[in-house]
Amino acid sequence: MATADPIPDLSGPQTPAGYALLALLPPLPQDQLESTLSRLASVVPPEELVVAAQNGAGGETLATMRIVEAPPTRVTWTLTAADFANAAELARKHEARAVLVLGPECASLESAALGRLASAAMNGSADLVLPHYDLPANSGLVNSAILYPLTRALFATRARFPVAIDLGFSLRMADRMASAAQRYNAIGQDDAMLWPVSEAVIAGYSLLEVDAGFRATPQPPDPDIRSILAAVAGSLFSDLEAKAAFWQRPRRLPPARVAPPASNRNAENPPDVASMVDRFRLAYSNLQEIWSLVLPPHSLLGLKRLSLMDPASFRMPENLWARIVYDFLIAFRLRTINRGHLMGALIPLYLAWVAGHINVTASGGNPERHIEAVAAAFDADKPYLVSRWRWPDRFNP
Repeated sequence: MATADPIPDLSGPQTPAGYALLALLPPLPQDQLESTLSRLASVVPPEELVVAAQNGAGGETLATMRIVEAPPTRVTWTLTAADFANAAELARKHEARAVLVLGPECASLESAALGRLASAAMNGSADLVLPHYDLPANSGLVNSAILYPLTRALFATRARFPVAIDLGFSLRMADRMASAAQRYNAIGQDDAMLWPVSEAVIAGYSLLEVDAGFRATPQPPDPDIRSILAAVAGSLFSDLEAKAAFWQRPRRLPPARVAPPASNRNAENPPDVASMVDRFRLAYSNLQEIWSLVLPPHSLLGLKRLSLMDPASFRMPENLWARIVYDFLIAFRLRTINRGHLMGALIPLYLAWVAGHINVTASGGNPERHIEAVAAAFDADKPYLVSRWRWPDRFNP
């Protein structure tokens, strides 16, 4: 005879344990910390949020927020291996289901930008959520000239800021970045840069860009372009060398995202084009021997034509710039010359590109359109890089 089950029905929906989001903050002045916390509280329900901060805080804003102590890190101008390792560890410890890592000067992000980053991470829209910043026309040019077009061409992604300093992660993406960070932490390089876009693409994880509007960009401790280019481009070149087996295979570039019109902020004073062109011309006279070890004759001929151009009409052709960067990447891999000297030899060529970009914007050209044209040139010339990577002696002068 059937009897009633005395055990109550437990099959209904259960409330997930832990938090929906862990937000990891950098060391911030007290006023910036409270401003950032206030904005987070306005876009994420307090019961779904745990914040990890490195400095104590007070104030009415924090009364309803769960704030835990984050491991101390040095103040830097970009995210580092230590940040990714700490994010994954804290997320696991506090049972967070997604992570939001914010970089220095994050108090300049508007609430709407924080809301888009946080909600995309929490609702599982993608494993890696990247901001699309609206920066002044002549800001972030190392990214525009090298990082973005190289990452786009080799990993078939349109992530405009592949080394963004504000990121949303799924838990599995946080774990992957932590694994990548461990390799550096084990040898005492916890301040090393990592490249989350390439890690996500190789893992087959989904990426999503969200509009982040304007953001103040933190300045490196050493603002000298030699130090910046050596650190950033050198880190990217090393990452590309390690992932060569992946990016040599052909991939289809996804459609361009529909983004709001850029504000084309031009508040800053543009650098002096004439002085950049002068530095390039001086380098053309003094670095011929080094450049000839890296660049084929056709590129050297293009540089000769550039050296004769008037500063007012100066512009580096997009296809020439793409070929230069690819050949420097090959030389980096082959250690054709000392890597420090190699990066030094790239600086005047980069300044020549910057001078041309400034001329484009000063004449009324759309800066983003120019950067997209540069990226398209990198896309088109990828077969050249793959051929030289596989058969490096084939194109030697």
